[in-house]
Amino acid sequence: MTTKLHSWFLNANVNSRANLRLFCFPYAGGGASVFREWSRFFPKDVEVCPVQLPGRESRGLESPMTSLSQIVQAIVVEIGPLLQTPFVFFGHSMGALIAYETARQINRKYGKQPVHLFVSGRSGPGLPYTKKKLHQLADDEFKMELKCMNGTPEAVLQHDELMQLLMPRLRADFEVCETYSYIQDQPLRCPISAFGGNADYDVSVASLAAWNEQTNNEFFLHMFDGDHFFLHNQQENIMQTVYDSFHKVPAKPTQKQVVHTGNVIWL
Repeated sequence: MTTKLHSWFLNANVNSRANLRLFCFPYAGGGASVFREWSRFFPKDVEVCPVQLPGRESRGLESPMTSLSQIVQAIVVEIGPLLQTPFVFFGHSMGALIAYETARQINRKYGKQPVHLFVSGRSGPGLPYTKKKLHQLADDEFKMELKCMNGTPEAVLQHDELMQLLMPRLRADFEVCETYSYIQDQPLRCPISAFGGNADYDVSVASLAAWNEQTNNEFFLHMFDGDHFFLHNQQENIMQTVYDSFHKVPAKPTQKQVVHTGNVIWL
């Protein structure tokens, strides 16, 4: 079981003395290395556990999964031994969706919920999917769409052999997002914080605010400078915001909050 745990959750230690586990879910095409710096930022009482999905980095020889339900079902089984310690979920883009659905399934299976759910760069799950579907495009069209998203380095896009290795993983991840079907259920009991980029034109403030429907607890919306991949150029600010949220006790609001680069606006 230890091998499986460490394949899915890097740094996870079943016998850890940490006071909190922070599970980090990467965006489409990304691996656990997206969160390499997070373990260095957080103190030792927070065990940072990046999620490594099949088909990338240390699991590169495994076939990627193509449905969100398949991914979530596998995670929920594997994560069980790690839930004896309070835990937090953070996910960016596709990772936000996986984190959210995993939180719902953990609640059903184990009767537990995260201390806090952080969803970044992803519209609320109850909104219809309106973006162009990409996972079935021809290779050239698919690469052009990737270029427009600004998430894949130009050197990688121009490297034909490398792209042939990466495209099955990327297509699988886009299929996960594009075939996801939201099923309404009771809101989570934990607070939710949604993060967005001011220049992310595919994920608006209004679509981020839709996450407030998924909790009957506090809701916060934080906007950062940057496009869809603001996760990288705002990494330190994001990590600090995550840390502050579960180490400071804010004045209890009477309404839900939206935070724009430090300014609080009441919903």
